[in-house]
Amino acid sequence: MSSPASAARPAGGFAEESAASLARAQTHEEVTPGEIAVGVIIGRSSEYFDFFVFGIACVLVFPYLLFPFQSRLDGTLLSFALLSVAFVVRPVGTAISMAIQRRWGRGTKMTIALFLLGVCTVGMAFLPSYKDVGVVAIVALLVLRIGQGLALGGSWDGLPSLLAMTAPKNRRGWYAMIGQLGAPVGFVLAASLFAYLYGSLTAEEFLAWGWRYPFFVAFAINVVALFARLRLVVGQSYVELLDERDLQPEPVTRVMRDEGRNVLLGAFAALASFALFHLVTVFPLSWITLHSDQPATQILGVQIVGAFLAAGAIMISGWLSDHLGRRKLLGGMAVAIGVFSFMAPALLNAGEVGSTMFLLLGFVLLGLSYGQSSGTVTSNFSTHYRYTGAALSTDIAWLIGAAFAPLVALGLSSRFGLVAVSLYLLSGVVCTLGALRINRRFEQQQRD
Repeated sequence: MSSPASAARPAGGFAEESAASLARAQTHEEVTPGEIAVGVIIGRSSEYFDFFVFGIACVLVFPYLLFPFQSRLDGTLLSFALLSVAFVVRPVGTAISMAIQRRWGRGTKMTIALFLLGVCTVGMAFLPSYKDVGVVAIVALLVLRIGQGLALGGSWDGLPSLLAMTAPKNRRGWYAMIGQLGAPVGFVLAASLFAYLYGSLTAEEFLAWGWRYPFFVAFAINVVALFARLRLVVGQSYVELLDERDLQPEPVTRVMRDEGRNVLLGAFAALASFALFHLVTVFPLSWITLHSDQPATQILGVQIVGAFLAAGAIMISGWLSDHLGRRKLLGGMAVAIGVFSFMAPALLNAGEVGSTMFLLLGFVLLGLSYGQSSGTVTSNFSTHYRYTGAALSTDIAWLIGAAFAPLVALGLSSRFGLVAVSLYLLSGVVCTLGALRINRRFEQQQRD
């Protein structure tokens, strides 16, 4: 039954409404920053869940499953080496995916990337043990990890850049932090699932089959994320808006040739937060389980609380960035991370209370700094280089700042003491402050 309003509408009203809707679509009124933000957080949450599932397994599973012929410490270090492989090949995945997108389109690129990510992730769930097939098991995981890294490079959809360019100028910090919420969301899901399985099963059951369930869940989440993100990036309104903003793929070699300076500045400006990232998530789980009697479920429980604190801190970073400025906030947080680095050895050596304080304080600092680490200086890029340049800056920041953090921190700390953690964090702090200072000089030169 028609409503009174529709009954009173002139005969030509429906045609006029349709024309108005078409006009809104053509002027992109239907594409809002909020809608883009949903796509960003869905994509990032699925990627971080995959990442943390593998990272936690490097401590609780792979040393026993793949490296039973090594000590527990050496098995964990070898597992962390496998963790780093994905970050090493990720820039290669970005280069390949940009070529695919230029020839066959964004939808094809993302379908291939997320399909590859899903296949590699579920393949890990069927991984045999070293006792069953020997070194073949290690090689199989290495191949699957390389596939994950290539897929992560190809999953770049440009939505964070589009979000930054379409958000209101006085709220860009707020919108910039939204995608970063995927990190604590992914961690809470992965850590909760592992904590439940690890605490509910016997050691034999967990190592035989229990650990495989998180990888199956990761596959399911990837499927959901694939369709959610494809719906956004191949929709006509989004395609037109991406084209309008000139967010198109460029050859990686050309971007590095013409704007390699901006790529490196973007990577190094975020290095303090990226260095801290693994040192409060994956590394403490390995160090505390190796050097104390704390059960893994207890450590994961504290980290889950820390992840909730990090999520709140990420949201606060958006407000602070809009009021103080993103670079000023990043610089201030780099100094705070530097202070924290001097406290780290004492806290980690102070038993259960000290390690808890390390984790909770570290997660808060991570949220405040990581919340604004995305696209730190991407505004420096020429418009047509921003899409690829932002992807490369992120890849390099992960590679330099986070890829080898658990391996280096655990290896050096086991040999020389926890001062190695302090030095690693300080190196990231120095890089961030240096990059922000250099970038400020470049901007002043351009204005002059």
